[in-house]
Amino acid sequence: MTNYLIKRLLLTIPVLLGVATLVFALIHFIPGDPAQVMLGESASQEDIAQLRVRLGLDRPLIVQYGAFLRGAVRGDLGRSLRNDQPVARQIVERMPATAELAFASMAVAVLFALPLGIIAAVWRGTAIDFAAMTLSLVGISIPNFWLGPLMAIVFAVQLGWLPVGGSGTLAHLVLPSVTLGAALAAILARMTRASLLEELQEPYVLAARAKGVSRSRAVLHHAFRNSLIPIVTILGLQFGVVLTGAVITETIFAWPGIGRLLIQSIGFRDYPTVQGCVLLIAVTYVGVNLITDLTYGFLDPRIRVDRS
Repeated sequence: MTNYLIKRLLLTIPVLLGVATLVFALIHFIPGDPAQVMLGESASQEDIAQLRVRLGLDRPLIVQYGAFLRGAVRGDLGRSLRNDQPVARQIVERMPATAELAFASMAVAVLFALPLGIIAAVWRGTAIDFAAMTLSLVGISIPNFWLGPLMAIVFAVQLGWLPVGGSGTLAHLVLPSVTLGAALAAILARMTRASLLEELQEPYVLAARAKGVSRSRAVLHHAFRNSLIPIVTILGLQFGVVLTGAVITETIFAWPGIGRLLIQSIGFRDYPTVQGCVLLIAVTYVGVNLITDLTYGFLDPRIRVDRS
């Protein structure tokens, strides 16, 4: 298991390097001059040129790229072109809000999806199964950039039950977490149903029932436990999707997280901040996938033996 962990950590290095290179290239090839944006349309070319020199934007791209990589290794992501603050500090300040929203969205998805998937599997082919899968299909089909404004209009504007934006209380967390968690809940419910149905057809479940084990215990203690690997896979992969989806959701609900910082920085051509935010999302994605793989070993000892 230790050798496998070391191997996976080494494999993440070229992945992160590739992400950093791609982000750096795309951001710098986008039309627009940050110095022009900062000084305004009425600024003279001389003032723009002086600001570009002060910000280091006059240097060749390869030099800027090398400086970015050297700083990233040390944890120094540069300074924001918008407010001249360290990018790392801004990200650290926004991380708790994004983490809170991400975990709340995952909790919403798990609380709704697992019971829904189990019920659909146990009552396969019935009206309950059809209703559960129809509900999950609706959840998958509705994009969060449409669901978010719709929920804000209904529950915040018309009914007045919840705040339309901002943060600070549990009430502020409800709308964005449900918006992000809805699609994940739909995918997770369908995966739970499919995985559990496969396990319910295994001989050990029939043997447990023949020995007098109750139906609920046979489903939850035996079949569901052995169906967790694909469910954990979906949770791990979708956690990265939640982070990327938070970019839109945080903007809709004015949530002070990494996603909103990223959108604001893109509009301002703040290269260092955009690079830092995207790099953080990539690192989180890779880290979650690594944790997911390691979790397999705890759920199934055979995997732990094979990879050790």
